[in-house]
Amino acid sequence: MVCMGNICRSPMAHGYFEHLVRQARLEQQIQVDSAGTHAYHVGNPPDSRAQQTARRRGIDLSGQRARKALREDFLAFDYVLAMDRDNYALLAELCPEGQEHKLRLFLEFAPQLAEREVPDPYYGGAEGFERVFDMVEAAAAGLLAEIRSRHGI
Repeated sequence: MVCMGNICRSPMAHGYFEHLVRQARLEQQIQVDSAGTHAYHVGNPPDSRAQQTARRRGIDLSGQRARKALREDFLAFDYVLAMDRDNYALLAELCPEGQEHKLRLFLEFAPQLAEREVPDPYYGGAEGFERVFDMVEAAAAGLLAEIRSRHGI
């Protein structure tokens, strides 16, 4: 899961998807990570508002630390999921030839939502983080369903 700084959207998506993977007892088959397209916050924990929102929903993000997306991520992961089109474009520039099929928008896995991009809640209030987490829950469920179907797990 990839956003700009890896402190708001992608950590929430990472944490919630990891939670779903644990609930499904698929930790041995599915590895989850997140990153940012920019290095602004490398080494920092998720934004306190993201952590509070996740905590209210039973998800602990405190162990995560921001990192920058790498070209190698396309080789290590089956899915590289951008939170919005701007980050998608930056990831497309980073993507090695032949790995383009791995790059998708995260909300492609939530076709029931009208939006295709997860908005950045950084400059807003707590309600923006709640809205983003609702989107994350919907897309994460769809992603897990796709992985299970596609890989037979």
